[in-house]
Amino acid sequence: MATYHSTRSRTSELSSKQAIRRGIAPDGGLYVSDALGEATIDLTSLASKDYFELAREVLGALLPDYSADEIAACVSEAYEGTFASDEVTPVVPLSQAPNADGVPSYVLELWHGPTSAFKDVALQMLPRLMARTADSAAEDAPAKIQIVTATSGDTGKAALAGFADAPGVGITVFYPEGKVSRVQELQMSTQEGGNVAVCGVRGNFDDAQSAVKRIFGDTELAERLAEQGVMLSSANSINVGRLVPQVVYYFAAYAQLLRAGAIEPGDSVEFCVPTGNFGDILAGYYAKRMGLPVAKLVVASDKNNVLYDFLTTGTYNRQRPFYTTTSPSMDILISSNLERMLYYLSDGDCELVAQLMESLSDEGSYTLPADLLVRIQEVFGCGWADENQVADAIKACLDANGYVIDPHTACGYHVLADQPAAQGSKARILLSTASPYKFPRAVAGALGLFCPPSDFACMDVLAKATDTTAPEQLSTLQDKPVLHTDVVDIDDMAAYVERAATAL
Repeated sequence: MATYHSTRSRTSELSSKQAIRRGIAPDGGLYVSDALGEATIDLTSLASKDYFELAREVLGALLPDYSADEIAACVSEAYEGTFASDEVTPVVPLSQAPNADGVPSYVLELWHGPTSAFKDVALQMLPRLMARTADSAAEDAPAKIQIVTATSGDTGKAALAGFADAPGVGITVFYPEGKVSRVQELQMSTQEGGNVAVCGVRGNFDDAQSAVKRIFGDTELAERLAEQGVMLSSANSINVGRLVPQVVYYFAAYAQLLRAGAIEPGDSVEFCVPTGNFGDILAGYYAKRMGLPVAKLVVASDKNNVLYDFLTTGTYNRQRPFYTTTSPSMDILISSNLERMLYYLSDGDCELVAQLMESLSDEGSYTLPADLLVRIQEVFGCGWADENQVADAIKACLDANGYVIDPHTACGYHVLADQPAAQGSKARILLSTASPYKFPRAVAGALGLFCPPSDFACMDVLAKATDTTAPEQLSTLQDKPVLHTDVVDIDDMAAYVERAATAL
């Protein structure tokens, strides 16, 4: 049976249940399985399978110590009645491709879940997976789990929605104060649930994410919590249980194109993914390893283009200006999931990965061996958009296709328009990561619409101008009471987590 170990060492091997329960390895590495790619998905039968069937097949391959009945129950609980589309993640054709190379373009809408962001696909699943890990714990292991997560905007609410009032689990979410959209902030601060804590952080997302990683590495804190029967785990995409559900929608997109007659089994397709933390696009790499014909995986960055520079030069340098943009979920300078990609494309060189991560931590940068960069560039492309280009892309997409996109998706639209299709690609698929109504002011501004001071009045303006409708879970936020107002400094985050865990 496939086992999981750290990207930085092979000193201990865990089952997938144990890896999900722990979240992050004790040495700071991320859990990976060397069996990735041994099980592949049959393309010839793909068109006949709906999202639920695909999810059962993909998750069963990646999480082999879960029984078929457990996987089926998780899929049913996560996706039945929780998404507004029967396809869960529907593919929508663009009537006019972003560029003129003749390859048709599509949008994969990932935001039909309860919080209107792509994170719902995984974070409706993770609590179900985690709830079935108790049998993997040692007899003397802590019985309760405290989820600790840093969010750049969307993960927080999706995690809160998934874990709220889950038995035996508490969740603490940190977000960078003043650096998420007003809608995103209200989604978190109005969250109900007796087991939830939401806290602003004085700093940016990277500050919060780094602090969370230090909290997981704090052995003294872990010992104190263990005495109270509590262990820490993560809902960020550093948790393999957050990552693997995202693999499904790459296969689901391909299946929808097959059913539409847009491609034939075996045809290569290109995916363009707006990403900051590299998790969403890494899921596409997992799909490629599992047999999906991927011509290219293209990273779309915003003005915080650290991934673009890395994929272009081979040097990752987090010592650079941090920009607050209209695409806040991508305002990230330390892309955690890049570590998993480095592991796989270096053929599992734990020592190299550990050296690179140590250099990033101590010196703020690292440079890849030249041959490794070449291998990475064969799989991944890249591009980025500044704020003006994001606004132009929002307007261009509406003008050309009558289709409204959010600023994150607009980064990808700009990149598609700026680059030719990958060689051999029969279709280009842009992952749309959030509803435009999560960022109504930025979208309306890009379209030249006048907006009142209230984001909710701005939603009304946008809806009228574009003949679209705001998701109810967003438009009704203004009527909900704010329940969470805490704000702490970076150095106080660990104490905040300990207080929340003690209350479990």
